[in-house]
Amino acid sequence: MTARIYRAQSYRNLWLVKAAAGSPIAEPSLFRLLIDTGSSYTVLPVQVLETMGCAVSRSKTIPIVAAGGVLQAPIVTIPWFNCLGQRVENFQVVALDLPTNAFTSGLLGMDFLQRFGIIIDTRKGELIIP
Repeated sequence: MTARIYRAQSYRNLWLVKAAAGSPIAEPSLFRLLIDTGSSYTVLPVQVLETMGCAVSRSKTIPIVAAGGVLQAPIVTIPWFNCLGQRVENFQVVALDLPTNAFTSGLLGMDFLQRFGIIIDTRKGELIIP
């Protein structure tokens, strides 16, 4: 099988990719996610997850280490998540709103990148799925 290559969108010194997520009760939501190899989890906005039917306020929380310290954030399971041509059913994500002035709606974390063995070519700005 041939490796698939995806170009990341560059923003200053950061890389972004497009993603989608959905559930049977809502239209699919589209995202622009920051590739974050320092994030253990993929992060999506609270309101979007609630629209998809996730009970964010009643979900188990996990500790998240952020620049401002440790915070507790809900972790929820979404029916499906698609990014870089890879679809994952029943994918766990962290429900967390990024600052309102952020240029992205969430983070693509290591939980997704490692699942598919994604290789990041920093010279070319490409993500390679072997």
